[in-house]
Amino acid sequence: MEAEVDKLELMFQKADSDLDYIQYRLEYEIKTNYPDSAGKKNPVTLLKELSAIKSRYHGLHTRFKPIAAEQKETKSRICATFNKTMTLIRELQKQTDLEFAGCFLVICSPSLPNR
Repeated sequence: MEAEVDKLELMFQKADSDLDYIQYRLEYEIKTNYPDSAGKKNPVTLLKELSAIKSRYHGLHTRFKPIAAEQKETKSRICATFNKTMTLIRELQKQTDLEFAGCFLVICSPSLPNR
C-alpha cells in the first residue's frame, strides 16, 4: 500500500511540474507568435484556466497527504493485530500439541515486500 501511496504522490508532483512547464511554454508561444490574436479565444483566459487546473491539482495533493498518512497508520495497526493473532495461534498450537492444517501467508512480515 505504501508503494501505491508513494506512486500517487509522485504523480501529483509530476503533474504539477508538467503544468508549470506547459504554462511557461504557452506564455512564450503567445508572446512570440500571437501578439495580436483577434477573433480567437483570449490566451490570457487560457492561462488563467491552466492556473485554475494547477490550483485544483495542488488542492487534491494537499487533501491526499493526510489520507496517505492515515492509510500507512491503518496498515501498521492491521499488521500488528495480524501478527499478534498469528502469535496467539502458534502459542495455542504449542499448548495443545495440535497443528493447524491451514496455511497462513504473513503479509505483514518485514522481510516481504509491501504490496
